[in-house]
This record gives sequence, C-alpha cells and structure tokens, in this order.
Amino acid sequence: MRKILLGVSLLIGGSLFAQDQIQDILRAGFEDATRFSKDYIAPVSDAAIYSMANGWYNSGKAKDLFHFEISIVSNLSVVPDDKQNFTLNTNDYNYIQFPDGSTSKQVASILGHNNAEQVVQVEYETENGTETASIVLPQGLGDDNINFVPTAYLQGSLGLIKGFEVKLRYFPEIDYDGAKTKFYGAALQHEFTSWLAGEDVFPVGISALIGYNRLEGSYDLEDTQMSATGQQIDTEMNSWIFTAIVSTNLPVINFYGGLGYVNGDSTTRLKGTYTIDEGPLAGQTISNPYTVNSDVGGVNATLGTKLKLGFFRINASYSFQEYQNINLGINFGY
Repeated sequence: MRKILLGVSLLIGGSLFAQDQIQDILRAGFEDATRFSKDYIAPVSDAAIYSMANGWYNSGKAKDLFHFEISIVSNLSVVPDDKQNFTLNTNDYNYIQFPDGSTSKQVASILGHNNAEQVVQVEYETENGTETASIVLPQGLGDDNINFVPTAYLQGSLGLIKGFEVKLRYFPEIDYDGAKTKFYGAALQHEFTSWLAGEDVFPVGISALIGYNRLEGSYDLEDTQMSATGQQIDTEMNSWIFTAIVSTNLPVINFYGGLGYVNGDSTTRLKGTYTIDEGPLAGQTISNPYTVNSDVGGVNATLGTKLKLGFFRINASYSFQEYQNINLGINFGY
C-alpha cells in the first residue's frame, strides 16, 4: 500500500523514485550500484521529461493584449514495453553475477516487473578468501500495474503586445509520507500571423513556442537491510520544448498541431550514510554514495482539438514522441 501511495503522490508531480530496496545494491560496490541504478531509474525520468514538455498550447493564435486563460492541464506518457525492463549484462559489471551462470538477463526497470524474483551474486575477496553475497533486485511499479507517467498542474496564459503570449505553470508542493515534489515552468509563444493585416479573419494561426519545466523531488528510504541514517533519494529534472504550431481559427471547434523538439536532463542522488555489511565495501561507512545523470532528446509531433463555449474551453491532444503522450486541458478565460 505504501508503494502505491508513493507512486500516486509522486506521479502527480511528474516523477517517482525507486523502492526502498534500491539501496541494497550498494553491496556490489560504487561502480556496479551506479550502473544498475541508472538503467533502473532512466525510464521514469525520461518519460517524465517528455510528459512535462507537453500541454503548453491549444492554439496557434496568441491571445490579444491582456486577454488571459486559466487551465488545469494533465498529461499521461505511456511507457513502451521495451522500457519496462533492461538487459543486465554481467560483463559490464565488476562483481555482479547470476547464480545460474548466465551472462545477461532481462530485469525490471522502475516501471517494470520481474515475474520471478531476480537474485544476483556478488563475489569478492577478503582476508579469509572468496566470499559471496546475494542481492534481490528491486521490483518496479509494474508490480502494481503502473506503466505510465502522468503529470498535472495549473497553468496561466496572458496576452502581450505584438503577438506575444506568456505562460506559467505550477503544481503545489507535495509533502506526503516521506515523499516531496515541487514543480513549475514558463513558456513564451509568438504568433507570426499577427504580423499580417486583417489577422482576425485569417483562417489559421501560426506560432512558435519555447517552454521550460523544472521538477525537484525527494523520497525518504526505509527498510534497508544495512545500517543507515538519513537515507534519501533526491531528483532534479529540467525539460525544454521548442516547437512550431499551426491551428484553425474558427468560432467553436478548432484543430491544432505542432512539430518540435524536446530535450532535458535529470540528476538523481542517493543520499545518507550507509555502513556496508557485505560485498567489496564490507565494513566501510560511506556518505552520499552515488549520483546518476540522464539526458534525453527527441522529436515531438502533436495533433489536437479544442472546443470553445464562451468563457469555457476544453482541449485534447496526442503527441507522437519516444514516450507517447495524451494531453487534456480544461480552460477558463477569454
């Protein structure tokens, strides 16, 4: 239950973190723990970066001066099957081996699930000879049938002079059961068709937009099998989108599309002080053991529609990208 509540609270903010057992991989040493954690965490951080980049626009026409719109925006990025697991090749590790002698197996990422418990062994030398430690690899949230990354936030837009429109988005800070997130972003859109005479009767709006998002989060770890204090996972994510937009300019129902590029980065840190009980670091006490960095970038193509009913509007879109995205917006303004 706690894992489900964690997933819900952090998914709202756009991310989630590894289960508590992720820290037990420290028994394999710094390099092996860092390599495993990067492959394990990458799918959710990459999906969150793509998810955060969407939902900035529902029209290629910028708002008139001081016209505004307040929106509740939600995104859902679907994690493809090939991102729900990764290949653990023991040739890439210093100490990790499979007990059955296999050199590689598919194991769960943070959004996957191991159908059978996956155990690896760590062989290391001591003054008493060769010793072996066993590590149970962590399951992912696929164990609870979660294979998507949603984001939700409040967004405001305000028309400026000469076809410019500024946008801000925000989600209140979450602090629940050891999980904390903070999310905010900003974007600027400019309508090129505003340069034309009689643009109000022009059948389409053409714009360009640049948007930025920032997510900061942390999760207090528990249940480690080794002695530890202050154990925590911290993450920071930055997401950018650069896109061209075109839309119809009709009174009630409109259609819009965009073609652009998404890129971003994430940094995840395992923090705290750990006294290692087994493995090549046995007997050592270490602080803030490792940091995992990830970068992502790719094309984003979006198709959507918007319904205008006076002061109220609703829009929906689908984005074709590495992690496919569904967007829904409820908007109030003029």
